[in-house]
Amino acid sequence: MPSLQTEHRGIVLILSSPSGAGKTTLTRMLLQDRSLDLTLSISVTTRPRRSSEVDGIHYRFIAQRQFEAMRDNNELLEWAEVHGNFYGTPREPVEQILSQGRDALFDIDYQGTQQVREKMSNDAVTVFILPPSMKELRARLERRAEDSREVIERRLENARKEIIRWTQYDYVLVNDDIQATFDDLLAILRAERQKRPRRAKNIEAFVQGLLGER
Repeated sequence: MPSLQTEHRGIVLILSSPSGAGKTTLTRMLLQDRSLDLTLSISVTTRPRRSSEVDGIHYRFIAQRQFEAMRDNNELLEWAEVHGNFYGTPREPVEQILSQGRDALFDIDYQGTQQVREKMSNDAVTVFILPPSMKELRARLERRAEDSREVIERRLENARKEIIRWTQYDYVLVNDDIQATFDDLLAILRAERQKRPRRAKNIEAFVQGLLGER
C-alpha cells in the first residue's frame, strides 16, 4: 500500500486588520493551539526596547546601521519607517521555517503584506479582518482604555484608510464573534495546507503508488 509523505513547504499566513478589529486576539489564539504548529514571525526594529518587552520575543532590537545593511542586502521580506523608527521582517528565519514544512504567522499591515506577496507569492496566504461596524470598532478601542480620545480618533481615521484595502487580500472575515471568526480562520488554514500546488510532489508520488497497485 502506498504511503503519503508529509514533507512539503510551509505557508506564510498573514493577518491584517485595523486596530481594534481583533487581529492580535486571533493571532494569540492561533499560537496557543499547539496542534497547529504555527511560528510567529519576529520583526526587527530600531526603536528602543520598552521595559515590558523581551528581545527576541516581542521584537529583535537592533541598531539603525544594522537595519539599513539588512535592507540594502535584500535580507528583509518587508520593512517600513514608522514615526522615525524602522521595522522589518528578516527573510532567513522565515525561509528556514518554510523549508521545514512548517507555517509562519505574520501580524502586519497592508503595506507589509504587499511587500511579502511580491517576494513570496507562492507561499503567502493573506487574510483581512474587518470589524462588524465602525461604531463597534470605536467601542472596542474605548473599552481597551489604553489610548486618549485623540489617539482613538486617529486610529479610527487610519482604520478607514486600511479597510479600503480589503480587495488586496485572499480572504476577508468580519469579526462580529471572535470564536466564529477563529473557526473560519482555522478552516482557511487547513484548506490552504491541502492545496494541490503546495503538495504536488508528495501527491504525485502517492498517486503513482496507487496506480501501480494490482
